Amino acid sequence: MDARRIIEKLRDRIDLSTEELTWFAQGLASGVVTDAQAGAFAMAALLNGMSDPERVALTLAMRDSGSVMAWDAPAPAIDKHSTGGIGDCVSLLLAPALAALGGFVPMVSGRGLGHTGGTLDKLEAIPGLKTEVSEERFREIMTQTGFAIVSATGSIAPADKRLYAIRDVTGTVESIDLITASILSKKLAAGLEGLVLDVKCGSGAFMHSREEAKALAQSLVTTANGAGCKTSALITDMNQPLCPWMGNALEIMAVMEAMTSGEVDNILCDLTCALGGELMMLSGMSEDADQAALAVRGTLQDGSAAERFGEIVRAMGGPRDFVDLWRDRLPSAPVVRDVTAKDAGYVAQMDGHALGMAVVHLGGGRLKGGDKIDPAVGFSNFSMVGDYLGSDDLIATIHARNEADADRAEAAIRAAVTFGTEPPEALPLIYEKVTL
Repeated sequence: MDARRIIEKLRDRIDLSTEELTWFAQGLASGVVTDAQAGAFAMAALLNGMSDPERVALTLAMRDSGSVMAWDAPAPAIDKHSTGGIGDCVSLLLAPALAALGGFVPMVSGRGLGHTGGTLDKLEAIPGLKTEVSEERFREIMTQTGFAIVSATGSIAPADKRLYAIRDVTGTVESIDLITASILSKKLAAGLEGLVLDVKCGSGAFMHSREEAKALAQSLVTTANGAGCKTSALITDMNQPLCPWMGNALEIMAVMEAMTSGEVDNILCDLTCALGGELMMLSGMSEDADQAALAVRGTLQDGSAAERFGEIVRAMGGPRDFVDLWRDRLPSAPVVRDVTAKDAGYVAQMDGHALGMAVVHLGGGRLKGGDKIDPAVGFSNFSMVGDYLGSDDLIATIHARNEADADRAEAAIRAAVTFGTEPPEALPLIYEKVTL
């Protein structure tokens, strides 16, 4: 086998065999395939696409590039995955909520990709918390808490971990085939029996149109079910942030507020409950998705989800008193600036991609491989589409490392948010469900 020949075949639209894709995935894991070759492969896949058999073969090869876990648990191993958006911290709410209801949630998650935030980066905004754990420790945490949110370490889908980082800095994030293989290789390696997918569409998603989102959802659902994991997908809106907080520590604040205040009447909690209800029905934990969604909401209101979240923070090295003192434990930025409306009007639309990149440029994401993330920066108190703002009313609050960064972020916000004189059409939260 030869990496150059495999890249040439993909470039020239010549079908790759299972053996070739298996060799390439193993080469990603071992280092035989160079960064340059991995980037060229990703670009060829983005431009030319892959056939269904190629995509399945690549997914399984990346899964099998490391260990594949099996669980002896009292409940089915289940998980949720989002294709990425802004202000999307659903996983951090849903995993402890499901665990509080008796679910078993081994969540192998990812870092920020492109303009979107990463669950692992958000968790690691909690001082002392480490998401890179051994398989042995992963199992110990699962036994203790019923859920864990960890990085795909060297033993879990190492081929994906390598390709994931390369896609982030080579302009190849949007490939449906590579997104499918990346998501499912980690999920299948975690030994899942049930999976619900949150496939986002809109200005803040990788898939801007419903058609693109549905194509990805169908690719994911077909591939996952073909591999023996019961899977469905919800296509959801990402034309505005999922919550008014964007940035790693700031989104942890949003999560803690939702789990400790009892105030769960917002789109972040609504989507969390809808995904949880679908997953509980899919896995046999409930016969009715609506009733299951109410049960998920109950764990956010009664403190049981927060209690489970505190357990995972302690188990992964974070503060033992985090649930009680989270406001004091999270890092804060030295520059905090309000951005106010210049004229009265309705928030008509937002450029989600631009807002996500504004957080990245503040230091809340990576512009190149190896960049260190600043957990404290981002936006809070962000207005939502449909809000009416008078002149001088708050659009958002910037959290920055210095005044120059805040200046650039303010300009980005003003360019990304469009105002109108009439109320805009309400944005639906969920467009449709995709099943096999």
